Amino acid sequence: MQELNPLDILTKVTRYNLIRNERMLYIDVHERLAGNLAGMFLAVPNLINIVAKQEFQGIGETESEALKDCLLKIKGVNVEDLFPKKSD
Repeated sequence: MQELNPLDILTKVTRYNLIRNERMLYIDVHERLAGNLAGMFLAVPNLINIVAKQEFQGIGETESEALKDCLLKIKGVNVEDLFPKKSD
């Protein structure tokens, strides 16, 4: 394994696309290779440079579990509501 700084996190990412109401978002499933994550796998909805609120991120001991957890959390939620709002 590469040399990392003590607080670094290294993950391997698998990307899924979800199309909802004619809008597309990504769900990146991170497999922990080094460092600390909430679980071995973490599924994170995103719009490339905007990450979904933590409450919509899925956690699991397998890629499938993390993706399923994420999909359950975002079921019925509008794409716009998944992401933090800019405060004025």
